[in-house]
Amino acid sequence: MGDYKNRLIETRLKELFSYYPVVAVLGARQVGKSTLVGNLFADVVHTTVFDPVVDIGNVRQDPDFFLQNIQTPAFFDEVQYAPELIGSIKRKVDKEKKNGLFILSGSQNLSVLRDIPESLAGRVAIVNLWPMCTDELDGWPGTGFLQKWLSGKKDAFASLSPRQSRPTYPAIWRGGYPKIAELPDHLIPGYWQSYMQTYIERDVRKVANIGSLQNFGRFIGLLAALTAQEINHNQIGRELGVTRNTALAWTEIAESTFQWFSIPAFSRNPIKKISGKKKGFFTDTGFACYLQKISSPDVIAGHPMQGRLFETFTVMEIIKHLQRLPIQPNLYHFRSHSGAEVDLILEQNGILYPIEIKSKSNPSRKDIRGFAAFKSCFPRENIHPGLVVCAIPAVQKLSDDVVAIPWWYL
Repeated sequence: MGDYKNRLIETRLKELFSYYPVVAVLGARQVGKSTLVGNLFADVVHTTVFDPVVDIGNVRQDPDFFLQNIQTPAFFDEVQYAPELIGSIKRKVDKEKKNGLFILSGSQNLSVLRDIPESLAGRVAIVNLWPMCTDELDGWPGTGFLQKWLSGKKDAFASLSPRQSRPTYPAIWRGGYPKIAELPDHLIPGYWQSYMQTYIERDVRKVANIGSLQNFGRFIGLLAALTAQEINHNQIGRELGVTRNTALAWTEIAESTFQWFSIPAFSRNPIKKISGKKKGFFTDTGFACYLQKISSPDVIAGHPMQGRLFETFTVMEIIKHLQRLPIQPNLYHFRSHSGAEVDLILEQNGILYPIEIKSKSNPSRKDIRGFAAFKSCFPRENIHPGLVVCAIPAVQKLSDDVVAIPWWYL
């Protein structure tokens, strides 16, 4: 096993546990939830990993008795396999009336995890843990650039220290799962094969009524092919021979198990008609590359999905860095019927921050036309100067109100 790699969310997570009786860390399987909790909370005196088959500690039969025999602070891993425990935790929390009692983790945001905010309302802080960003994988503490940029600070660019460029295609091909960082390239496809099987057998089969698991596996592969695009569930249904409603339900399962992330279109009384469809992203480009049978980083350069894989990778890097903020900005995308686009829009404090993502090292003014179209559609909105994230060697001003930045500066 490799050394523990610090996560950008650690400070926020520890602070939340000091102010809430329960903290829930949710994320896809094998993104490092248990490792994070084990390294961050040394004072945890009891850890239980629940199982979908075995009733650990008879918790499903008698959750109150199980909890009576647990010292706090306690960590309950894969808590979705013990849904009966949530009500008992609520009663325990209400009785003891103190913070820092329980840490919960789960790899499914379905069933019991959907009930956590309701059952433990006011008692639980929920944190999503994504695969690792490149700063975490490299042991870099992060520049905090996005936080400065979203605060409107004029030195957001000036204060950036020069950083060595990073190879883009290996970062995309490997993705951000912690175990991948320890493996040589030739062992990575085997890891994903095992991951896919475990994901379907343990996560999907147990929580969803899927008629054909093989067909659901095809669906996940199709989602990977559609990353960084607006989603048409009618089209997905036709491809798989299922109904639109089934395709929609399966997309919700993928999103609830943290394999898929979608953002809505920005549409606030626009002057011109714009697309209202959600745009979806596969949450890890390494997994997406495996599902698309991309056998090495070099293949990405000439692959038809090259641009969308880079966009997916960059959007997820941004989302991972935003996790450190006390308030998460709203996320949108923009596309007019004429084809003008802005890949990502962050909204915070009433200000819109448009971001364009380009898989190139020499962006030009023609790459920023979407910003002008967005402004013309929404002339009354408070729109911040735009940002182009790409593989440019250093920060460069493209126009009076647009700056290009290397993706590794995020």
